[in-house]
Amino acid sequence: MKNKRKYINRWMSLAFIGVMTLMLLFTSCEDDSTYSGPITISKVYLQDATSSVPDREVEFARLGQLIRIEGSGFTDLKRVYINGASMYFNPVMVSDNSMLVAVSRETPIIEADPEVRNTIRLANDGSEAKIDFEIRAAAPTITNISHTLPLVGEMITVYGTGLLEVDRVVFPGDVEVTTGITSDEEGEFFTVAMPEGVSTEGGSIFIDCANGGAYSPAYFNCKPCVILDFDGNGSQGFWSWSEDGSMINDEDLESSTIGTENISQGIYVPHRPARLASFAAASTRCSEVWTAGNDVDDWRGQLTPYIPAETTVDQVAFQFDIYVPEAWEESGYLKICLVNGFNGGEWAGNCYNYVPWIEGGEVVSFQTTGWTTVTVPLNQLYAFSDGEFTFEDVLAAREGADWKNFGFYFENSDFNLGQVTGSESDSETEFTSFETSVNVYTDNWRIVSLDTPTYSDFPDEE
Repeated sequence: MKNKRKYINRWMSLAFIGVMTLMLLFTSCEDDSTYSGPITISKVYLQDATSSVPDREVEFARLGQLIRIEGSGFTDLKRVYINGASMYFNPVMVSDNSMLVAVSRETPIIEADPEVRNTIRLANDGSEAKIDFEIRAAAPTITNISHTLPLVGEMITVYGTGLLEVDRVVFPGDVEVTTGITSDEEGEFFTVAMPEGVSTEGGSIFIDCANGGAYSPAYFNCKPCVILDFDGNGSQGFWSWSEDGSMINDEDLESSTIGTENISQGIYVPHRPARLASFAAASTRCSEVWTAGNDVDDWRGQLTPYIPAETTVDQVAFQFDIYVPEAWEESGYLKICLVNGFNGGEWAGNCYNYVPWIEGGEVVSFQTTGWTTVTVPLNQLYAFSDGEFTFEDVLAAREGADWKNFGFYFENSDFNLGQVTGSESDSETEFTSFETSVNVYTDNWRIVSLDTPTYSDFPDEE
């Protein structure tokens, strides 16, 4: 039903644009002369194809939103000003009594001259009209959460845009927090402690702030979706273990408390086991850790009650918590393996190479003070990065594999930047590996939904 509604809304928006175009053509054919008569503004409508009311009369709009202005005398419109700032508009979207214009994200709000703040003004060569109309900042967004499976009482940092003066945070299970929230003055993040009673089924965080409301993706505290945490959820698999071999078994795992602010949660895996002093340069499959695989792992049965198989892969992610106490840079990476069947060194197929010390094509030092969550959308797996795939395709790939283990390699091989970015022009930038003894720990492997509920300024929506 939801998809049907979205289809109808999009159709209505396209139909409206088509009608507007025909109206303009009709008006142009009727009178080709230049007209600069009086202009009037009567109403303003919000255009939102995702809403149950895609053409709604409103008393305010936000930066970035599309509005429709009703009135008269728009035929020879030359200029549109919002908060005193000139707006671009497409003449094709203008008839004599209706027009479409997007509120530029650069429109001043607080900085606007008080005389023109919260106004819309239309002008042609001989007339103009002005209406009082409130302009609000763009709606806030949540782009990332520092730890999506924290312990009660631990602080989390929520990142995004427009997160000014956050005064309410609602966690899954309708657990509301209104105190102890610290907001960044630029609105780029806020911090809050994990409260008691948050639903273990997981879901989205909702926030209220000076700019309105916003939801996070539905990936917070999703404990039923944990595929391996080394503490009883999921099963680890290992075979062919040796004292100097790559296989990590249960005796290689560690449980001492490590990390600050966000600490370790029971047993976790060191990707360089204590028995291995270092990893040699130009080496692959330096260490490996797996789920049990065949006849034990049941992604379809475990996960599809929470993530429908038809969900597109860009809306599903693999999450894990990581702790790197010392600087990690210039050598080594984690290979995330959807199935067991890699020799090492691959940059294709059912895997993804996680290289946290490269950001924006530049080498940076990666280090964490405590445990933090990494989110890898499944469309970053090389086999699913180009094309229209669903979670069903991922499930089928696992179910069709000879060895259905999911896991990590630590690899320390040479590679080039093009392999990371996917751009052939970056392939000349090479990273030559060297011997490393970096400590990298992970825990709480899970598959989560990235679906983000839509927040509306109009709570009466159906």
